Amino acid sequence: MSAHDSTPTTDASADVPEMPAPQVREFTAHSIGGGLALLLGLVGILAAVALFVAASVSPGFAAGGTFVLLAALISLRGLNTVAPGEARVVQLFGRYRGTIRQDGLRWVNPFTSRSKISTRVRNHETAVLKVNDAYGNPIELAAVVVWKVRDTAQATFEVDNYLEFVATQTEAAVRHIAIEYPYDAHDEGGLSLRGNAEEITEKLAVELHARVEAAGVQIIESRFTHLAYAPEIASAMLQRQQAGAVVAARRQIVDGAVGMVEAALARISERDIVELDEERKAAMVSNLLVVLCGDRAPQPVLNTGTLYQ
Repeated sequence: MSAHDSTPTTDASADVPEMPAPQVREFTAHSIGGGLALLLGLVGILAAVALFVAASVSPGFAAGGTFVLLAALISLRGLNTVAPGEARVVQLFGRYRGTIRQDGLRWVNPFTSRSKISTRVRNHETAVLKVNDAYGNPIELAAVVVWKVRDTAQATFEVDNYLEFVATQTEAAVRHIAIEYPYDAHDEGGLSLRGNAEEITEKLAVELHARVEAAGVQIIESRFTHLAYAPEIASAMLQRQQAGAVVAARRQIVDGAVGMVEAALARISERDIVELDEERKAAMVSNLLVVLCGDRAPQPVLNTGTLYQ
């Protein structure tokens, strides 16, 4: 797992792509509380109705009623309801005029256009990707990325579609990380996807941050959700892993058996239980190693003679 409460520092490799610098950044749009604007708009509509009623007596009030009604309707058009976890990107005749993040009923210039954008935390999980690792072995892997929009202006104006942008760049980063490292490292000091998932996902988060920073997106966490050899080599690689496990287990058994034999010979010599020549010591070592390292239980042989017969 790789968690990032803040923006990760780009200390990764030189392979991290360099994105263009953003041309626009988020700032707060000028807005006021919408309660007073709503009240004034409703008062304007009531005043227009009253003027239209008065126009039945004096036609001169009709023009005033029309003007007041249009002004009230235009004013009400500037009202916005902003929910928690949402923002409104404000534009006036194509120019960016700021972002409303304060939730509740807000009022802005009624001639502006406002587009809604979510600032909530989101998940994106890639499909299972089939790639070749650093050793050329076909593997399957998938990842989940937790992210959110940090700069609404960049997300709106710097990329065509920030949702598709994040999805595409996530897949590209996962593929790039997969071909940089092997599934299992042959040398003990090397990083591998299976053995060093923590370090690899750290590098994945750094690369993802560099790729999506232009879209005003913050990467919170990244994690591999699926990692396996491709089906066509899974059986062979399983046999290789089993063979490695057997060799490691045998090595440990032999090391333990040798230590036990050394301890047994030293104890016999210390207590002067019996005096053994080199040939008998060799026979005793051989028998003990067979007993301790064998796969099957040994069959005891009862010696009815002396030790040297």
